[in-house]
Amino acid sequence: MTIRKGEDWGVAEPVPADARVVDSDRAAGELAASHRRAGEPIPPMVLTGGDLARTLGGGRADATTRSRVAIDLGAVLVDGRLHWFVAHLVARRSWLRGRVVIAANAAFLGEWNIAPQAHPGDGRLDILDADLSLGDRWKARRRLPLGTHVPHPAIDVRRVEAIQIDLATPTPVRIDGHDIGAARALSIRVEPAALDVWI
Repeated sequence: MTIRKGEDWGVAEPVPADARVVDSDRAAGELAASHRRAGEPIPPMVLTGGDLARTLGGGRADATTRSRVAIDLGAVLVDGRLHWFVAHLVARRSWLRGRVVIAANAAFLGEWNIAPQAHPGDGRLDILDADLSLGDRWKARRRLPLGTHVPHPAIDVRRVEAIQIDLATPTPVRIDGHDIGAARALSIRVEPAALDVWI
């Protein structure tokens, strides 16, 4: 499997008998989180859908050949509670106004190539932090499907192992497509090569 030109990773291997088939980022994230909370190893997963599967070039349930890929896991502390995510965290009130913060392990967020340099197995998360004017938001939105919204002088992009983010006011937070509540501050880190997935 090739994620970037000239960079091969993923090993063709049989799918383990105990592998769990998951069809979305949310299902994969919840499975990982339940095992982390229980202090148990995360079981191997077969990804058949979601933004992480798309980033990895997979996602077909009927594929006859699968490759194993070691994937990073995002972790965020919100109001004293630890949450995990496989694809992305989004903190925002609205796409049309106010600050937007994204921690991306996967390049895609729906139809948008939100973090075109994100690599799910490099030991880092891509952080995008922006508060654009309305005109710039519409321009960026048109460019999101191809990932050409960055670089942009008003979009701060960083690749980090860990970061503290002050949101100033309570801001709704979503991980892997589901709400986890509002937060004023986020403590985000990556857990490198935390799970094996087959695509």
